[in-house]
Amino acid sequence: MKGRGMTLAAVLVCITLPGMLALVEGVSFYAGNRSSGFITVDGQQRGYLLHVPRSQDSLRPVPLVVSLHGAGLWGAAQRDISRWNDLADREGFIVAYPSGAGRASPRVWHANPGPGLMRDVDFITRLIDTLVARHNVDPDRVYVNGLSNGGGMTFALSCAVPGRLAAVGIVAGALTLPWSLCADAPAVPAVVIHGTHDPVVPYGGGRLWVAPLPFPNVPAWVGRWAERNGCDAAPRDSALSAAVTRRTYSACAGAADVVLYTLHGDGHVWPGGGAVPRWLVGTDSRSMDATQVMWEFFRERRAAR
Repeated sequence: MKGRGMTLAAVLVCITLPGMLALVEGVSFYAGNRSSGFITVDGQQRGYLLHVPRSQDSLRPVPLVVSLHGAGLWGAAQRDISRWNDLADREGFIVAYPSGAGRASPRVWHANPGPGLMRDVDFITRLIDTLVARHNVDPDRVYVNGLSNGGGMTFALSCAVPGRLAAVGIVAGALTLPWSLCADAPAVPAVVIHGTHDPVVPYGGGRLWVAPLPFPNVPAWVGRWAERNGCDAAPRDSALSAAVTRRTYSACAGAADVVLYTLHGDGHVWPGGGAVPRWLVGTDSRSMDATQVMWEFFRERRAAR
């Protein structure tokens, strides 16, 4: 009887353990992805994650970094890919990870002309206003960055509310908003990071199934941004390593420099960030920490008002 009891107990463990583990994983996922707050836009609740360093001095205004996920992802995924929280703890700034439109994953940013675009712009600007009011954020030190579709939304924000942003960063940007909607916008400093072997948003531009419009040639598009910012027409190129080339446009209006980092051989990745499926997005050579590079570009810049 004792042997039968032991066998029955083992069977019960085998039957129930997978379900228990799944429950634990589910609870863990929910806890890690639970929104920190919500903002209602056109009757729809939009969530965001917020990271405030424990060491923050509530009496001293601090910078705010808003980081936007790619299509099909969500705020917590962008947190884990970009790893902004680690840098925020060391440098003393706040990070927000808003989630794109959609009642459940996958979520997207409407970075194309249309009503969805202005709803997303409204959501992010209201999020910035909320955090400025609640967390003593310096309104002149707000920085926005994004991956892929989030990079496209970052560009849209630089066109729609340029005076609100001190600088922006775009990684593997899915750039589909026409320049015609951005022609008269004031200069915004920008750092762009893109891999030459990106299988989703080709470095050389072109049409793919993931977007209704063709993507632009990345170096040419960055040159257009430099033209928008009134920069010196002749950029300065430098090889930082065998894998990384930097192109810098300087002498820009309002010191709004534009920098392109080209990662030779890299795919549709956040360089140096959290792991993503290589079969889907290509290689991350780990030759750059995109988050650190962007922060070094951001840190001393203030919004031009």
